[in-house]
Order: sequence, then C-alpha cells, then structure tokens
Amino acid sequence: MSPRRSYDQYCSAARALDAVGDRWTLLIVRELLAGPRRYTDLHADLPGVSTDVLASRLKDMEREGLTTRRRLPPPGAAYVYELTGQGRLLLPVLQALGAWGQAALGERRPTDAVRAHWFALPLLRALDAVGAGAGAGEGAGGGGLVEVRLEEGLFHLRVGAEEGPVYGDGPAPGEPDATLVLDTGTCTAISRGESTVADAVRDGRVAVSGDGTLAKTLREA
Repeated sequence: MSPRRSYDQYCSAARALDAVGDRWTLLIVRELLAGPRRYTDLHADLPGVSTDVLASRLKDMEREGLTTRRRLPPPGAAYVYELTGQGRLLLPVLQALGAWGQAALGERRPTDAVRAHWFALPLLRALDAVGAGAGAGEGAGGGGLVEVRLEEGLFHLRVGAEEGPVYGDGPAPGEPDATLVLDTGTCTAISRGESTVADAVRDGRVAVSGDGTLAKTLREA
C-alpha cells in the first residue's frame, strides 16, 4: 500500500483533500453512491482509469475510512465495495462540485464517454430543489422514489434520502412516487443549468406520472 500523502497544512480543506483529492477518488464515490459495486462494475463505469490506479484508490479510500469491502454470500461469492457513513457524507460535496462545474460542461465532445446514471446526481440536485420549494422533504412527502427513463437506459433516484444508496441503475425497486420520461438533450440542459425540471415539465419536454407529492408538485408547477 502506498504511503499516506498529505499537504501537511493545518487547514480543514487541505485535510479533506488529503483524503479525496487524488484523481478518480470522487468519481469512485459518485459510483458507490448507487450502493455496493463489484470491482469489475466500477472499472466498466469509470472509462479511462487503469486497473492499477483503481485498485490503489480503493485501498486508499478504505484506509481513509471512506469505503469498506465485503464478500457477498453464495451464490454471488464476489467482493463488493461500498461507502461508509463517512463516505456518504461526500454527497453534498459532489452536488456542490457539480453545480460549480455546470458552466464548464458545454457540448459533449466526441471523446466524452457517457452513462445514463451519470445524470442521476444533477437530476437529484434539481429535484431536491423542487422538494425544497414545496416545503417538504422525503418524510413530509416532498421526495421519495423516482424512476427516470432515458434513451440510454433507466435509473432511479431516492430524493431526500438520508442514508443508503441515493440512486441505482434499472427500474425503481418498487412502485415509484414519480416517473420521469425525457430525452438526453433535456437531461443535459438540466445538468448544465439551462433549464429547471419544472420548466421542462411545463414545456412538455418531461412527462411526469405517479401519485407522490413530488409528481403532483411538478405537474402543478
């Protein structure tokens, strides 16, 4: 295991960057916010990372108390990585970083990889704003389980979740409180801050179904 590197500065930002400032670390956190992932799945959804760097970052993150590794029971019998409570606290950090980077997103470049679930955190941020505007969190009915349908695939979000995975690939594991159907262009516009979810619903670019408070709020916006 590589020695622990440090900026050796008595500053909370520097201490935080000691733990998460290495290249790929926060993107690994982004993937693990979906829940436990196998090494092969992480590698597949982090195009461009080498196997050696990914293995090194995962070891460093485990040492820093951000992740744990456990073996699944048979018939899976594979090791998975998952965030600790400390690691999950990085969600607002990623949300703020994503909001700060909106202006730099620009048009998709020919070399840019894309995965449907990479839109999860920008959409979660946008839907959290809708819930806050309605004056309700998950417990008060302003959040809940949301299924998102794009051309590239399905994923689901847990708006207002205080613990556990905040998103996941595939259909919602249960009846969603709201279902959103939209195209990639609309999702990109929301990610870039060019449109809100409510505006896109009003313009007919997002179709909303479901009986949850969030769905009703979006339809009435």
